[in-house]
Amino acid sequence: MTINCNGQLIDLSIPRVMGIVNITPDSFYDGGKLKSDKTILLKVEQLLKDGATFIDVGGYSSRPQAKNVSESEELQRVIPVIRLLREKFTDSLISIDTFRSTVAQQAVVYGACMVNDISAGLLDPNMLKIVGELQIPYIMMHMKGTPQTMQNHTAYKDLIHEMLYYFSERLETARKHHIVDVVLDPGFGFAKTTAQNFALLEQLNLLKLAEKPMLVGLSRKSMIYKTLEISPQEALNGTTVLHTLALEKGACILRVHDVKEAMECITLHQKVRNSV
Repeated sequence: MTINCNGQLIDLSIPRVMGIVNITPDSFYDGGKLKSDKTILLKVEQLLKDGATFIDVGGYSSRPQAKNVSESEELQRVIPVIRLLREKFTDSLISIDTFRSTVAQQAVVYGACMVNDISAGLLDPNMLKIVGELQIPYIMMHMKGTPQTMQNHTAYKDLIHEMLYYFSERLETARKHHIVDVVLDPGFGFAKTTAQNFALLEQLNLLKLAEKPMLVGLSRKSMIYKTLEISPQEALNGTTVLHTLALEKGACILRVHDVKEAMECITLHQKVRNSV
């Protein structure tokens, strides 16, 4: 199972890590930490050193009830960073975390090689068309509503069944736009309660029925720190536990704040799997 990024075939039969670079003032864990070129470069240098295959750059916080950010402001946040990273780390594989086609298109012009879309194309009718024209890998996530309204949309008769239907429809639309490489993200925390998040993780292997590689974003999320009654800053151990479970259920990419620990998790999990 491979995806083509900038001419590189990335083998996802070995799980990979995507390091998070939030260029936002209000992300739930690391908002506002990256305020200068120097801090951004040091951050990304460490992510790559620790083993990240992908660097995911985002300028729009998608936490529940996050403030809306204009397209122009999002562009002003992410484009200079992508240009900076491509200049300093020429071989890096940069993902743009956006649901806006204009942002995605401009990000690719300046060096991104993948689009990570929380809305699977539902918040911008031009997104799938643009991704198809660009011929780059596309991560589509399950969500209902918007970041501002998603927690009002948590009613499901059968969550997994509805997610499979959702991805089936989105994949068919992606095929019509000639998008070849698609990665599915179940969207932990997006239009889902804490209980639903844990039920989803338990049944995550059922999403393999869609026959696409799967990315999971569990890093330091509220399902961990609220359950353990701790802060996001204290949630690394819990994150590692859930990463291990996600790998066991078939996750191919871990999207994380802490790359070193995620890589250790993958190394040990692979050691166990390959010992049989």
